Amino acid sequence: MMDFSDKEDSKSSELYSAPQMRMDAWNDLQTRCAWLKAFDQEDRDLSEPKALALESLELLGTLESYWGFPGTERVRTLEDLLERENYVDLSTKVREITRLLVGDAYRQRSVVLEDWSDLEDCNDSRRERRPPGGTIGSRPYFEVLVVDGMDAYDLEDLREGLRRCRRDSDEFIYEIVTVPSFEDALIAAQFNWTIQAVLLRYNYAFHSPHKHPALKRYLEILSTDPLPVSFGLDRSVDLGQLLHKLRPELDLFLITDAPLDRVAGKVGRNFRRVFYRLEQYMEQHLSILKGIRARFEAPFFNALRKFSTKPTGVFHALPIARGKSMSSGHWAKDLLEFYGTNIFMAETSATSGGLDSLLQPKGPIKCAQDNAARAFGARQTFFVTNGTSTANKIVAQAMIRPGDIVLVDRDCHKSHHYALVLAGAMPVYLDSYALPKYSIYGAVPLEEIERQLLELKDAGKLDNVRMLILTNCTFDGLTYDPARVMERILAIKPDMIFLWDEAWYAYARFSPTLRRRTAMDSADRLRKKFQSKEYIASYAEQASHGGGSGHPMVDPSKARMRVYATHSTHKTLTSLRQGSMIHVYDEDFEQKACDSFHEAFMTHTSTSPNYQIVASLDVGRRQVELEGFEMVEQTIGLAMILRQRVTEHPEIARFFKLLRPADMIPAEYRPSEVDFYFDREHGWGQLDRAYRKDEITLDPTRVTLYIGDSGMNGEEFRHLLMDEYDIQINKTSRNTVLFMPNIGTTRGDIAYLVDVLVDIANDISDRLAAESESGIERHEAKVESLIEGPPLPNFSRFHDAFQPSGSTTPEGDLRRAYFLAYDEDNIDLIDLDHDTLKLIQDGHEYVSAAFVTPYPPGFPLLVPGQVLSAEIIAFLLAIEVKEIHGYDPIKGLRVFHEQAIEQAAANNRNSSIQEKI
Repeated sequence: MMDFSDKEDSKSSELYSAPQMRMDAWNDLQTRCAWLKAFDQEDRDLSEPKALALESLELLGTLESYWGFPGTERVRTLEDLLERENYVDLSTKVREITRLLVGDAYRQRSVVLEDWSDLEDCNDSRRERRPPGGTIGSRPYFEVLVVDGMDAYDLEDLREGLRRCRRDSDEFIYEIVTVPSFEDALIAAQFNWTIQAVLLRYNYAFHSPHKHPALKRYLEILSTDPLPVSFGLDRSVDLGQLLHKLRPELDLFLITDAPLDRVAGKVGRNFRRVFYRLEQYMEQHLSILKGIRARFEAPFFNALRKFSTKPTGVFHALPIARGKSMSSGHWAKDLLEFYGTNIFMAETSATSGGLDSLLQPKGPIKCAQDNAARAFGARQTFFVTNGTSTANKIVAQAMIRPGDIVLVDRDCHKSHHYALVLAGAMPVYLDSYALPKYSIYGAVPLEEIERQLLELKDAGKLDNVRMLILTNCTFDGLTYDPARVMERILAIKPDMIFLWDEAWYAYARFSPTLRRRTAMDSADRLRKKFQSKEYIASYAEQASHGGGSGHPMVDPSKARMRVYATHSTHKTLTSLRQGSMIHVYDEDFEQKACDSFHEAFMTHTSTSPNYQIVASLDVGRRQVELEGFEMVEQTIGLAMILRQRVTEHPEIARFFKLLRPADMIPAEYRPSEVDFYFDREHGWGQLDRAYRKDEITLDPTRVTLYIGDSGMNGEEFRHLLMDEYDIQINKTSRNTVLFMPNIGTTRGDIAYLVDVLVDIANDISDRLAAESESGIERHEAKVESLIEGPPLPNFSRFHDAFQPSGSTTPEGDLRRAYFLAYDEDNIDLIDLDHDTLKLIQDGHEYVSAAFVTPYPPGFPLLVPGQVLSAEIIAFLLAIEVKEIHGYDPIKGLRVFHEQAIEQAAANNRNSSIQEKI
């Protein structure tokens, strides 16, 4: 491994993101060169600016060795200009490079920029030299990583060989970047997010010559285990496996001179193709472009765009198609003017003419879904055009049979509760740990899931248990370790079906750190683990000793990976609103679930799906396969910058505080002991360590701000941000607000938010400075009221009338209670007040006849058939929210009439008797 014992550069220790450090280095160099040029013209002492410029160039000499543009050759040119004291040309060239880097302008050009040493005016883009076969016109640009220990002569031969292959018809342009070692390849693939393909050539070293501390994380991200030190062909195979693990979207090519019998069938599935040393560059060039073309293709979007250009007469539905109902009328033209023509030209109900049916896709929609499955690591993927609420209902209805027991986190999205009603499931609600100080529910501890499942096993009901539903990650950013959860649960019930609600976590697939906490990646790793010879032998060894100590192992002969994930693609990736996906990793899908899944899909999917949503899902998939890694890494970097700026700013720190992992996750679920992601005294925390070791982690893109010291509650703060500063947020609690940077967030957005927080903090300071003594007391009283909120209630229990007769386990018949409430004769209305609370405390029992969902926290505190507890009523009385779904403040809470409960209990007993007979 690289030696990082050298003293850390102060700049790198301040920055979380190495790419941002690179950009800052170029900006610093531009400033220093301008300073140097001015000093030279004024005949002043040049020693200090020259030393600073040389310092920047030395840093960039290391960093640019991982990039094709500007790359090390241009850095050497700049060093030569500095040495020759040509400060005018130096300043000009640095300014142009920086201009092209800012905003990625160099990636939007029509040709590859070559050596600039002979250009007189770098600002004149018309002076670009056209590469062989180059054309004018914007084409996507990417870079190809070549791993080889070649000398300068061979490197130039490679560059020229590939450049000669370029043709006018090429859809894309690329430049190559070469690294000489195994470690450098791992660094480059993560540091340089423009890399889309990798050529592993002949002989290359293992260790990197670079020792910059900012590069350390890129070698630690994979594992705490040492990297494999192999040789020859084995080294390339090992490197290919690691690169695929880091960035599975990359196209990997092996170039070797090893004998055919050593290569054929022995390089695994990670390489698209193997080339031999003497094969022509044209084959390599065409293979690189073919790989990019496969990811760039958006089959349904292309089909819809082509359809929109056809002169079509509409003698069916949709008068709005092609904009005709607006253009031919007089009172709706503003709608056409606002949206433009293209969206209406593509509006159609047709499933032929090159298009496809979402209900039974066989053409471009089928291809688009297959591409999405590849991108997200699924076996099958299905597009959903009416949101993840529907996606959840599809999976539940497809997998759950009436009477099945389902373990579900109690604070899941309401769509799961309604899905369980529709499916006729018997839910066992799992309680999350509570954070009453912030009025936030956490995640469900693994020990709670195991406890409930083992109780069902002891009661002889394990065969009735069908599914486990968990939210990953939660709205507040708490993430499970799905592989750990599923392995422990499969050791108890090897045929368990898992539904992971990843509505807010679609982007995680495209970060090497976050990916290991996703359902699809975890399912794939577990399947391979259970099928490995090593695991099968370990299981046999444990079984021979009667189980041994520690957690029981999964029986590999019985376990089946049956895993589903639902994504609100529109929430965190590029998609129109309500665009969602269902990802499937079910080894028994074709045999046991295919028909029921498609019936459920038909049940919940409109026969008139919105093609614009489908097209946006198709293009959104294309984007994440080509730049998802880049955009997610940038998002994490921006979230970290926000943490740093808020934590370090004295005005902000007076009234606001960022919640750390230590604030949101109890220590027993954080064996990594990573308490923070940024701390003013200690700097950056070890995010990768936490994601490797902890049972529950905090998503780095979720930034929760404690606002209690400001004297404002969450709703007041949310309205202040929107009404006064045009900043939109959604999730609040009594004393916190949640900021969620996404792939569309910019550095300017972060800077503006920080400025707004400073402005609000200063306004509070100014107001308090002018406040009277009584006003100060009121402020302090408000702050005090926000410090400690009411206890967060757990799920109470289902009433006996809605449980199996004589049951000792907590499952309840949610569906029966739900439909019993349809008869108004069964309903009573009670006031939500302290009198009701007193009656419950004195032993009176009420049973909810409705879902009651306050916002926040945003999930049902009461479900049909649930007994009202004193804790729940006290919480509802204490929270200051204006929105409680399922509760009418004029009419009161809907509960079941006592006679209705008595009749339901009698029916329950009779049903139990008849079942026994």
